Amino acid sequence: MPKLNSLDKVLEDELKDLYSAENQLLKALPRMAKKASTPSLKEAFTSHLEETKGQVERLQKVGTILGIKLTGKVCKAMQGLVEEGKEVLEEESDNKALIDVMLIGAAQRVEHYEIAGYGTARAIAEKLGQREVAQLLQETLDEESAADEKLTAISEGEVLTAAAVSPTK
Repeated sequence: MPKLNSLDKVLEDELKDLYSAENQLLKALPRMAKKASTPSLKEAFTSHLEETKGQVERLQKVGTILGIKLTGKVCKAMQGLVEEGKEVLEEESDNKALIDVMLIGAAQRVEHYEIAGYGTARAIAEKLGQREVAQLLQETLDEESAADEKLTAISEGEVLTAAAVSPTK
């Protein structure tokens, strides 16, 4: 691994990590949407899939602005989060809302990871005077925060109630 010697290189590393993470998420979200039983949760996963496609394009634009190639790094944290999500996909229950509770938990862990990554990258871009890059990263940060809030609302507004009232076996 090359030695980090500048804030520019740290930003590049962060962006490559996020690019890998988003591309892994593009593969995981359709499976999560398929497994979800609550219509609003299905819709949240489906709409976030479209948003994630836009986030990948935004990262590509950032790479172009900075003159860096974002491929070549694997985000191991997202690999782990996706792997945990796969465990949820294999769960079975007569109470489908219980599965939805677990899907929301897995999805929110992903959102929190992305919020941390985009916040860090945006702060570095700002420090480096890369205003356009910082603005693009802020747009994605705002979307990730909104997705997290939407998942919380679905959980608290529908899914937890359904999970709690259904009989367990």
